[in-house]
Amino acid sequence: MNWRASPAVKVGLSIAVATGLYGISFGALAVAAGLSPWQAQALSLLMFTGGSQFAFIGVIAGGGAGSAAFTAATLLGVRNAVYGMQMNRMLGLRGWRRGVGAQITIDESAATASSQAVPLEQRRGFWTAGVGVFLLWNLFTAVGAIAGDALGDPRRWGLDGAAVAAFLALLWPRLRQRDAVAIAIVAALVTVLALPWVPPGIPILLAATVAAVWGAFVPGPRDEGLEPDVEPRSPGERV
Repeated sequence: MNWRASPAVKVGLSIAVATGLYGISFGALAVAAGLSPWQAQALSLLMFTGGSQFAFIGVIAGGGAGSAAFTAATLLGVRNAVYGMQMNRMLGLRGWRRGVGAQITIDESAATASSQAVPLEQRRGFWTAGVGVFLLWNLFTAVGAIAGDALGDPRRWGLDGAAVAAFLALLWPRLRQRDAVAIAIVAALVTVLALPWVPPGIPILLAATVAAVWGAFVPGPRDEGLEPDVEPRSPGERV
């Protein structure tokens, strides 16, 4: 099977385009939060995890300290370390591929790879989604950051809502188990209750702490792990 006919490549490309476009929202919101276009671009190049990036600029825009912004972004990015261990075991990355693979291990590349049943398709899905999202996310971050001043207030164009929609779109497929839904509800409730009383950045830290404690004391099934967003194909299924 060639790359063009590969189901994993098709899924990876569609995810890359859909996710990359939200980089416009991040770039514009980052500039509106007080970052320069170069700083916004550096976050996308080096941090490269959408949820963490939006959390970072959200805290900064709300007047929070840089330490709170960094902590919030780090907590949301911890999941990528877990993905990295799973992807390294699944794909067997070695040499320079391990370093590059670590940088592009995100929700989209991990989910695309894990949704495939054939090892070759797992590798194709991982690299297509990972590299595709990285290139398009950074491209559209630059577009959003450069156009940020011209656009004015991002809320006029609904870019703040687009950011929330993007985050929810990534989160929704994960909420398949009752425990996951319960954690999401409790964490959201903690955030809402804490907002009027604590400095910016602290509510998300409290919500993350609640989720971590829940996960530590209420473990899920042993076989629960990174579940694919797309039902995997059987090895003999025709495409």
